[in-house]
Amino acid sequence: MAELWQTLVYYFQFPLVQYALIVSLFIALCSSLLGVTLVLKRFSFIGDGLSHVAFGAMAVSASLHTVITIDNDMIIVLPITVLSAILLLRTSQNAKIKGDALIAMISVGALAIGYLLMNLFSNSANISGDVCTTLFGATSILTLTISEVLLCAIMALLVIIIFILFYHKIFAVTFDENFAIATGVNANAYNLLIAIITALIIVLAMNLVGSLLISALIIFPSLSAMRIFKSFKSVIICSSIISVICAGTGIIFSILYATPAGATIVVADIAVFLLFSLVSGFTTKKKYS
Repeated sequence: MAELWQTLVYYFQFPLVQYALIVSLFIALCSSLLGVTLVLKRFSFIGDGLSHVAFGAMAVSASLHTVITIDNDMIIVLPITVLSAILLLRTSQNAKIKGDALIAMISVGALAIGYLLMNLFSNSANISGDVCTTLFGATSILTLTISEVLLCAIMALLVIIIFILFYHKIFAVTFDENFAIATGVNANAYNLLIAIITALIIVLAMNLVGSLLISALIIFPSLSAMRIFKSFKSVIICSSIISVICAGTGIIFSILYATPAGATIVVADIAVFLLFSLVSGFTTKKKYS
């Protein structure tokens, strides 16, 4: 135990490890805040669809590196993902192809186009490694620069501030959209706001858990909190605590045991979900026995 502690102290002397922890905590907090709303509104798969769009956008950015110099991939990835979130919301409300079918089409299409572009235009000698890193996060969280950390911190703070400022409106739209409209709330505008914030979180989380695991970061803390708590505020607070603890634990374990950071964080979230489910089941059984 003492040896593990010394190893951890040694690694946390390096700025890259400190950056990874800071970014992971910010992303975990943002994901948990919005995750409750997405789960309750049955929008969970929007996160999955947009994460695949972000992968495709990342592939487009990587392909453009062969033509022009791009200092930060987020310049391309962020606008494409946000635009896709807006189009997905608008199209799903009015088109013949709705809901899960549209999300599935976007997910599969973006993955296929992204992988094709990475094979056709990539200058890398290890395309499989690049794809794995983008999809699963791998060690990319441990290679962040100070500019990326600052950008992530600013975007995360923006998401948190927006959520706090519009908390009551988001609450109303989440639980009863028709009643919210009847009371004068512009539900479409707040649904659009939720979609844009989701896109921001997904772009932030790509370096942490990769495209394929982002939905887990959004969904599992919320579902865990819902096993125990019933009020919206309690679920959000509990979800935030769970998400931050799991992110910190995942980063520490990935450093100590050289495991992929994203996958380790998701496994920690799954473990907490199973624990809370057991506690919930035991409490319910005891209540009615």
